[in-house]
Amino acid sequence: MSTTGVFLGLDVGTQGTKAVAIDAETSEVVARASASYGLIAGLGPGAAEQHPQTWVDAVAEVCRKLLAEVASERFAGVGVSGQQHGFVPLDEAGDVIRPAKLWCDTATAAEARELSATYGHAVPAGFTASKILWLERHEPDNWKRLRTVLLPHDYINYRLTGRFVMEPGDASGTGFFDPRERRFALDEVRAIDDALPDMLPELIDDGQVAGTVTADAARWTGLPEGIPVAAGGGDNMMSAIGSGAACSGVVVVSLGTSGTVFTRAEHPVVDPEGAIAPFCDSTGAWLPLLCVMNLTGVTEEVRTAFGADLDSLTREASEVAPGSDGLLFVPYLQGERVPDLPEATGVLTGIRPGALRRGHLFRAAMEGTSLNLAWGGERLRHLGVAVDAVRLVGGAARNDLWRQILADCFAAPVSVCLETESAALGGAIQALWTTRLAAGEQIGCDEVAERFVAVGAGVVEPRNDAVRVYEQLGQRLRDVVGRVFTQGA
Repeated sequence: MSTTGVFLGLDVGTQGTKAVAIDAETSEVVARASASYGLIAGLGPGAAEQHPQTWVDAVAEVCRKLLAEVASERFAGVGVSGQQHGFVPLDEAGDVIRPAKLWCDTATAAEARELSATYGHAVPAGFTASKILWLERHEPDNWKRLRTVLLPHDYINYRLTGRFVMEPGDASGTGFFDPRERRFALDEVRAIDDALPDMLPELIDDGQVAGTVTADAARWTGLPEGIPVAAGGGDNMMSAIGSGAACSGVVVVSLGTSGTVFTRAEHPVVDPEGAIAPFCDSTGAWLPLLCVMNLTGVTEEVRTAFGADLDSLTREASEVAPGSDGLLFVPYLQGERVPDLPEATGVLTGIRPGALRRGHLFRAAMEGTSLNLAWGGERLRHLGVAVDAVRLVGGAARNDLWRQILADCFAAPVSVCLETESAALGGAIQALWTTRLAAGEQIGCDEVAERFVAVGAGVVEPRNDAVRVYEQLGQRLRDVVGRVFTQGA
């Protein structure tokens, strides 16, 4: 294994696959590529699925694009980030049985409620456990064929290396993992089915090599045969590495299809109310995390409804005062994970004459999603996690207005990572760290990451008047949610 050369990070997401290639010697990003795709159309209410071959095809496409810029022989390692919680079911031959049910699939809400009651802790509908039970209940013929359970990034690792493995970070989002002990909670696994423990892959440590690129994978990717593939992890775990949160004290807000708030912790942070997920990270520590299902999809709905571009909508929204003149957008268009309302819908309240103009609606969408994130930020503070400053990643972090709204909602200064594709960058950094460990170095992932992670010079400060407006609007949001969705539940 070589600790020099180019290391590839792949982020296999819901809307597409991103790739970032870094040079270990110059600490520069030397190439990047992306490939887009969507969900399978025409499914039933709440269902969100993709076929894993879609991801494989996208990985092949981004590798072809990268190899047009970087010679194949320069690549020295790969790290894979993947959308969390998805369920990839494989048969005895290692073939995919059916499309993967994704993190945003809420058709398993009934199974999630049942497992929550059985386990005695919250299992959101998005978690893998509910999807496995759903398969057993709703597709018994497919269940009989099931031999291996993988998560999305594990499946790409398998296609690259031929090995079935899983690591603690992504595994802690299955719903049946003990984050304190960093191992599967086998009693909870057996509560789904006695045969399920034998279907789980080998659990490997963070920083451990998952395998090497096989001859077959070299053929369809163009990567060199035999280079190491790191353990990888869930997109939030990889984003933590790629945004500098592999060391304590950095709170990251990720703005994508979903929204997350997370930070590294040296000890497990377990929320008795279940709002903050007690995840492990992918460097040997922990990653207390809030995840909401509705973020850029909400603003995209407004943009699509008006057939407008984002720049003009942002410009019009910036002319509307904080609080959108009383218009409140409860943004649960796809149900919601935190609060745990998988069957909720979006709500507009406070509508007065002029409030349905597109600038008002667009700002209200930004404010509603930001307030929902800040609600989780308050929960982190309650659990003893400091949220004194926020670092943004994700495509929406480029939006000046959204940055200001987030600073006001969190009542904390906001800065932006220069590399918005932090999960792909994190995968590349983890691959480099893994090879350095394999070479016998004693080095932390944060020491490797600090050479590659950069933050923009500008810091957006919260404005006192706007902070007060959003404190009141945030309370209205909680009141509306309590009245509309949770009373009598």
